[in-house]
Amino acid sequence: MNDFLLAQYHFKNFTRQFPNSKHTEECYFMNAMCYYYTSPNYKLDQSSTSNAIKEFQSFVDTYPESTKIDSCNKMIYKLHYKVELKDYDIVKQYYKLEDYKASIVATQTFIKDYPPSAFNEEMFYVMINSYYLLAIKSIPSKKPERLQGAMENYVKFFDLYPNSSYISRAESIHNSCKKLKENLN
Repeated sequence: MNDFLLAQYHFKNFTRQFPNSKHTEECYFMNAMCYYYTSPNYKLDQSSTSNAIKEFQSFVDTYPESTKIDSCNKMIYKLHYKVELKDYDIVKQYYKLEDYKASIVATQTFIKDYPPSAFNEEMFYVMINSYYLLAIKSIPSKKPERLQGAMENYVKFFDLYPNSSYISRAESIHNSCKKLKENLN
């Protein structure tokens, strides 16, 4: 009937009332699946997604020898990816709105939170460009620090992604930063 909230309540209630039943493991897993099914589109609030991840992880911790571990790990991966997409969208939104301070903080957080992400190459470029654009719009006393941020992140970016499709644009920004920094001195 797709009433996952009510089903989740009953599955969880069963596992609490009958912890030694032969059906407890199945109910525990179904409880986590109900959370999974209530996880919304990545563009919406991801509280339910976080709860689903916690429930699957709790199942894995409680039943480490279960035959459902592979399924749990696949579901956890899908849910983590959904949260990652949400955070990616947030970074892109700050960047589009030209809120470069927020964009810098959000890209740094994204890279720290998702080290193996396929989006990190783009995130580095967004961070470099955000530092540069923020420096251009800054008061003279803030420019050197922000230009330095762009140049330092370019070096990290180049070390990590020397064959990136963003490398020529990032290099152009890096060269502009050097020239601007020289003119400030």
